[in-house]
Amino acid sequence: MELQDFVDSIRNRVRAMNTLWERAISDVTLDQMNHHERAGVLPLAFSFSHYIRAQDQSISGPFLREGPLWASGSWASKIGVTVDTMGREETVEQMQHLRFADLEAWKAYQAAVLARTAAVLETLTAEVLGEVLIPRLPPNAQQIFCAIVIGPDAPVRKLEVLECFIYQHGLRHMGEVEHGRALVGLQGMTS
Repeated sequence: MELQDFVDSIRNRVRAMNTLWERAISDVTLDQMNHHERAGVLPLAFSFSHYIRAQDQSISGPFLREGPLWASGSWASKIGVTVDTMGREETVEQMQHLRFADLEAWKAYQAAVLARTAAVLETLTAEVLGEVLIPRLPPNAQQIFCAIVIGPDAPVRKLEVLECFIYQHGLRHMGEVEHGRALVGLQGMTS
């Protein structure tokens, strides 16, 4: 495989995964988004908020050297989120209370994040993907999925940001979304 084939592959995988996120939001109502099955089960709003905000951060900082759209666009207040944190350090008990007040505002935010990612994907080259962002993950991140992928004391490149923090992370949470959609009577995203 040539390097360009690999660059095209990661670009196409992220595009395809983001298509699933577009499909997943297309037919959800606000009540379905905020549905809370029972204690200990996160609503769809959590999976969408957690992952799309993570994609926003992963593209904005490492690739564009800008702040996330979430902050610059004051999306928390536009959407009316009840818990304005990413859910990385918080417990399920805390995050199960996350709800959206305005689904159309959420859809606008999500579309802006995915459009920004699509624009960055167009600029990818093997050289860009090889750029080292940090020489190693910090000690508090040694148990995350990316640490397993790269191994101990390996550098984090833009490639790992796309592969781990965007693509693999997005597919993992898409599984939650598909399950959450089933709980509220909607169909899955693929056959």
